[in-house]
Amino acid sequence: MPSMSLFKGFGVPLGVALIACQAVSAFSQPAKSAVLNIQVDKPLHSVSPMLYGMMTEEINYSYDGGLYPEMVRNRVMRDRNWNQQDWLVLQNASAGANYEKDKTTGPSEALNDSIKLTVTSASATEPAGLRNMGYWGYPLRPDMTYKGSMYAKADSAGLGPLHWNLVSNRTGKSVASAEIPSLGSDWKQYTVTLHTGKIEVSEAYHLELTLTKPGTVWMTLVSLFPPTYKNRVNGNRIDLMEMLAGLHPAFLRFPGGNYLEGDHISERYEWKKTIGPMVDRPTHPSPWNYHSSDGLGLLEFMEWCEDLNMQLVLAVYGGYSMQQEHVEPGKDLEPYVLDALDEIEYATGDANTKWGAQRVKDGHPAPFTVAYVEVGNEDWFDKSGSYDGRFAQFYDAIKKKYPGQQIIATAPVKSRKPDVLDDHFYLSAEKYFDDVHHYDKFDRNGPKIFMGEYATMEGSPTADFGAALGDAAWLTGVERNSDVVVMSSYAPLLVNVHNGGMQWHPDLIGYDGLTSYGSPSYYVLSLFAGKIGDQVPESAMTGGGPRIAYSVTTQTSTGKVYLKIVNGAPTAQELEIDLSGVSGVTGPAKVLKLHALSPVDTNTITDPKHIVPVEGTFPVAGTKIKHTLGGYSFEVIELSTKK
Repeated sequence: MPSMSLFKGFGVPLGVALIACQAVSAFSQPAKSAVLNIQVDKPLHSVSPMLYGMMTEEINYSYDGGLYPEMVRNRVMRDRNWNQQDWLVLQNASAGANYEKDKTTGPSEALNDSIKLTVTSASATEPAGLRNMGYWGYPLRPDMTYKGSMYAKADSAGLGPLHWNLVSNRTGKSVASAEIPSLGSDWKQYTVTLHTGKIEVSEAYHLELTLTKPGTVWMTLVSLFPPTYKNRVNGNRIDLMEMLAGLHPAFLRFPGGNYLEGDHISERYEWKKTIGPMVDRPTHPSPWNYHSSDGLGLLEFMEWCEDLNMQLVLAVYGGYSMQQEHVEPGKDLEPYVLDALDEIEYATGDANTKWGAQRVKDGHPAPFTVAYVEVGNEDWFDKSGSYDGRFAQFYDAIKKKYPGQQIIATAPVKSRKPDVLDDHFYLSAEKYFDDVHHYDKFDRNGPKIFMGEYATMEGSPTADFGAALGDAAWLTGVERNSDVVVMSSYAPLLVNVHNGGMQWHPDLIGYDGLTSYGSPSYYVLSLFAGKIGDQVPESAMTGGGPRIAYSVTTQTSTGKVYLKIVNGAPTAQELEIDLSGVSGVTGPAKVLKLHALSPVDTNTITDPKHIVPVEGTFPVAGTKIKHTLGGYSFEVIELSTKK
């Protein structure tokens, strides 16, 4: 993810690309008929099997309060705003309490501090303690079980009980409760289960932790989880995982862009601090001005890939952080290179290796396969010019230990030839339509391209329909050139739509605590990945309006032809499709159509299915097909051909 003021491709500033250029008047005249010739029996090249995937990073509360469905905000009290909003004193008329951050005691070396709650007076009718408001509330549903846990100790053995209550913001009444009967004087983990009854589906709830008699309690790592995808312990949010599965992703690039680098070297993503028990994870500040719990750590990323059957694209820290801090190649860089080798071993090693054994200990006996290792992120921002040397050092070490490992560079380099080069684009729809032939003339003997981040910069918080048309136009050029562009991934992937939840827009998928929705661009990506063949045939288009873009793939085993075509103009486009190399088409043509009357129309959290694909058919006879492509539309036409 780029800085907030710079957009680029291979490090070239393209801020001017954000200028809106809808220019509707240019499309006021009826478009000339377009003729598309497809040589079905003449494939140009194969389609990359990893063409469409996902990029992720902790931005827009993508993990904490989002995909990672922890309900307790600031659970280890290390956020910079820990004493302002997240934890508040709860006391009644005759009950008294106060709290403070105690930096002298905690349950582990990683979590060596805690919150100290002192209750000076309390009773069963007037308890005192703490209130946590969660991530914009606690999203609760009726008849559902929530699992809680905490590390705690008391000033004297036998203090208790400590009550857990989920409470309605509107009525002040508890809707689910549990208690820890007694607290010991040594640090210990305690678990509880809370079950809701017939309650209103809402985010307007909060958590209360209370005592009914005086005493002092230290606590940290206070956690509450809803049911998770595939019932994984410390797993992911169900509806968001289902949304991601709907993208048909072939890979996941993790742990992300700026999140990998951090603002400073000391704030980089240190993978060894994100594995093992939660109590051994110290957490760290993210570059998007909030704290990361690191509950979604390295192993959880890989299990995410496992759950959605995705290939692993592992980004390793390359010695550069965003505030222009870097590590010089040579001796200074050696520890970081060794750390990357350890990280690959953690993912791929068996039980006989040091870090493979650690993964087994952490609960995953089977090794993973890492399809690609990416060294750094957007290193064209490094003004020191050190990336060439840094990349060479990582490249040589990784290739020596793992000769077959494919390696991605994040900026052009001369010292070594990377297997793949990562390319990022954030442009307007107009620029994407103008540049659909971007990859047509790329050197077929050079590094392959990973279009690791792209988005049409229109719409908020999620992409609008004009952005979806721009994304679709751009992807037609990517798909036609999938011998060069071997992978692509939209960014950012997720956004919490609550006030204060967004640091970047537009985004692909929006959500609050209870529901989620896909932007029009989400459906574009789903259709591109879900309807694709294994070969790109020869094709050519003549005529047509200035905002028509297309791609064609064929499926060798079935004879299917998939035509993806975009009309970025408001006027309809007459289309003639001429198929060569086949004797005909069996049955009607199937079509999936995404359409809106205005490019600024969109989906929202309150109207999530406003723009979705509509299925249809139209009759086909012979190998010459006529079809009308509506204004402001994207269509996938599926043809079943016969030889």
